[in-house]
Amino acid sequence: MRFVMKKILMLTAFALTGLAAAQDTTTTTTTTTVTTAEPVNVPATMSASDNYAKAQEYAVQADVAYPVAFYDRTLWKASVDHAYYASTQEAANRDYAAYLAQLYTKTQWWINAYNAWSRLGDLNDQEKQWAALSAAKLAYIALQRGDKAMAKTYVDKGMSWANTASLQAIAARL
Repeated sequence: MRFVMKKILMLTAFALTGLAAAQDTTTTTTTTTVTTAEPVNVPATMSASDNYAKAQEYAVQADVAYPVAFYDRTLWKASVDHAYYASTQEAANRDYAAYLAQLYTKTQWWINAYNAWSRLGDLNDQEKQWAALSAAKLAYIALQRGDKAMAKTYVDKGMSWANTASLQAIAARL
């Protein structure tokens, strides 16, 4: 709304200037200065800790805004992107990497979640559940396309994290 009002005021000012110039016999020159705003919240320009904080902020907003979490939702995408930058900027920071893996899982980006959990090494009990979920989803997808060997790979890895009912059901179909 603010932008629309500003645009209307600018157009009105230009129109009035044109009318005034038409009535005036002297020549005037108008100079327009265009300023560009600095980008705000661009992950590449922020520190790892700022990106991590911004990822958490966007995730809270996304939880409220969307009934289902998907990466293609604006706030989820912003959250994942900031978490990705934080974990890339400080690759040794386990908290950043675990948060990114959690966001991948929550936004149902299964292959990235699976790979992120695999890179983390030792997982706590909650992380094992999320990691096993990502493995189960990928195993199910592989099974649906008829790739039993890949499905078994995902099931085996998933079972190493947590022996879930989903993984057991998929293993029974192999």
